[in-house]
Amino acid sequence: MRPRIAIPVPHSNAEYAQRVLPDYKRAVEAAGGEPVVIPLDATPEETANLLKRCQGVLLPGSKADVDPQKYGAAKHTKTEAADPLRDAVDELLIQDAYNMRKPILGICYGLQSLNVWRTGTLVQDIASELKSAVNHAAGRKVPRAHNVRIEPDSQLAGIVGGGTGAERTLAVNSSHHQAADVMGDGLRVAARCPEDGVIEALESTLPGQWAVAVQWHPERSYDDDAASRALFRALVEVAGEPKGQ
Repeated sequence: MRPRIAIPVPHSNAEYAQRVLPDYKRAVEAAGGEPVVIPLDATPEETANLLKRCQGVLLPGSKADVDPQKYGAAKHTKTEAADPLRDAVDELLIQDAYNMRKPILGICYGLQSLNVWRTGTLVQDIASELKSAVNHAAGRKVPRAHNVRIEPDSQLAGIVGGGTGAERTLAVNSSHHQAADVMGDGLRVAARCPEDGVIEALESTLPGQWAVAVQWHPERSYDDDAASRALFRALVEVAGEPKGQ
């Protein structure tokens, strides 16, 4: 049986969600998993019943920003409106994943959501707060926006190639204006942008809890990038492992 991967609808805006959700579903299917879409308007009980059938979680991107109140910050003028429905579903999915030791792959907003849930904080606007010259908000029209340098001792290094202990630099797409700042509990930096030091990936340090999150969009580059495919395969493979492995 193909491992089932829970994917929340990316945003309450139906047009946006319908446009971006197929990329995530297709990447999971191509990697050998079965995507299970979690509606944002389901009751907590309905969501819990769907999650009972799932062995892994994919937290996708979103056009929203995490509410800064969640990490004790005043709202920056560049911060987008929050999506309370998406926030609520993410919290249920992450809590279930940590309770049941299900693997998590976070993408862009999903990285930020995971970090805040683990009591971390965010840079609310990279360009204005960090004065970075790197265009992290390049968008879909720029296939490779900048490089990321993978931490050589990270789990991510073993996933994307080169193996743990090997230095690896990837050219990635980029569609974000926020990033992780203070790491959440049980998380560590797995990659940074070498030009400005912006955190580009994080991963879990807790025994038995597989969680990897990246700021770029591997679902968009799945067809032409081996590292992107490897991320989805890793999620599906861990989700398919028997409990206790």
